[in-house]
Amino acid sequence: MEILWVLIALVMLGFVLLPFLRRRRGAAIGLVSPDHPDAADPANYGFVREEELDIRMPGPDQDLLDVLDVVQRTQDYRAAQQLLAGTETEGERRWQRVQAFAGAASLELSQRPGGVSEAPGGQWLRVWRAEAPKDAGGAAVHAEFLVQQAWRTATPGTDEFRIIMEEAKAACGDAALLAPGDPIPYIVELSVARGLGYSQKDFEQVWLKILDRAPAHMGAHLAALHYWCEKWHGSRELAYEFAEAAAARAPKGSLLAAMPLFAVFEHLPEVTLVSSFWQTEVVTKAVHGALHAVHSARPDDPMLAHVRHMLVFFLVRSERWAEAMNQLVHIDGHVGALPWTLSADPAAEFAVYRALAVAGYEANGGSPASLPQ
Repeated sequence: MEILWVLIALVMLGFVLLPFLRRRRGAAIGLVSPDHPDAADPANYGFVREEELDIRMPGPDQDLLDVLDVVQRTQDYRAAQQLLAGTETEGERRWQRVQAFAGAASLELSQRPGGVSEAPGGQWLRVWRAEAPKDAGGAAVHAEFLVQQAWRTATPGTDEFRIIMEEAKAACGDAALLAPGDPIPYIVELSVARGLGYSQKDFEQVWLKILDRAPAHMGAHLAALHYWCEKWHGSRELAYEFAEAAAARAPKGSLLAAMPLFAVFEHLPEVTLVSSFWQTEVVTKAVHGALHAVHSARPDDPMLAHVRHMLVFFLVRSERWAEAMNQLVHIDGHVGALPWTLSADPAAEFAVYRALAVAGYEANGGSPASLPQ
């Protein structure tokens, strides 16, 4: 009986991988070892080695990296405090930096929980809150830290998870009082709402506060989308409706036009047995909307990398190799974004899709010389 189950699993795996292992014309595309004579080498395109991929962020933010290095090396929070104080309140970059600081503290704590003779990791955040209790940046980072701790260390639905989330909810309230015009405390609360199962009415109240402060905030829309998804407190229809409404009211140059692509991703079937799924109208329309958003966005939009990463996933699955390569040249080096962060090894997951894009591109006549930079 066990042998039968193994055979069934192998057949299913073959169906899942089949779309990746063929090309549009003729011979197959396959992954081989890097030293194989037929191997397509991503390094030929200037792509960085897998072990050098940065899993912390979706794209470059050298100021943030420099400050993170200082804070973690010295355990002094003041560089982080200064960076957030100088970052635009309503912008996407401030939200990304709050997430990064909170994530760094949470990861430190998981690596060094502390003990009798050792201070716990992330101590700098505790000192920040103790020494500067009225600092809005520190309050926002603390609230996000608690949310990340809940998802990282506890199971949704358990008492432990609920207790941490209730603490995070209170921290969001404190942060909101310190900066009445700042949308970030309410964006953090969107994750609390998902974790604690806010009613749709209560969720909408939080959402309206965000729209009052930053109506075109892409990060906020992505956080809200999770709540409306089928696996949480909504449905496929509600999630699509939310995403399409955001795209419809997107101002010129806004990446909100890419929201339907994220809604499609959130509702992908667990197993796709036919490659034609990736050419269906719903997928094609969402991809085209995201491509249009990318082409129209400001080159320095902090959310641009997020959309490009998602496009790589869909374009490779759709065997649109040249378009996938065009996105890769803009984002290679950083993989801290969906869909890669859902993997236990984001760099390895990204590297597989990148290798498939290179192989497909070259199998259809592409080369480093023909790829626009």
